[in-house]
Amino acid sequence: MKTSWSRKTIVFVLAFLLTGGSIVYADHRDEEDDGDHDRARQALEEGYARPLQEIMELVGKRLGGKVIGIEFHGSHHRYTYEFKVITPDGKLLEVYVDALTGEILKSEVD
Repeated sequence: MKTSWSRKTIVFVLAFLLTGGSIVYADHRDEEDDGDHDRARQALEEGYARPLQEIMELVGKRLGGKVIGIEFHGSHHRYTYEFKVITPDGKLLEVYVDALTGEILKSEVD
């Protein structure tokens, strides 16, 4: 027996699969990252951090490789951006940058 799917059915199934995929992704996120966006927005609004774009313009070339991840850390008016960087020789670096001044505070091999 041959089954024929209507366009509505196909669209529904695709929408369901896409929604289900994003729900699974959201459930597997690192719990520490959940507040990064909110903390960063609040720190920007209060003048304790600069936008990531500005920080990247200041330090991007000094990071020493390709940025593969960024996290926002801190509290009590002291915030940092943590850049995960792959160096040209394949090492993984964690580079901590002051979110207000753009000063590189620390760089370590992970």
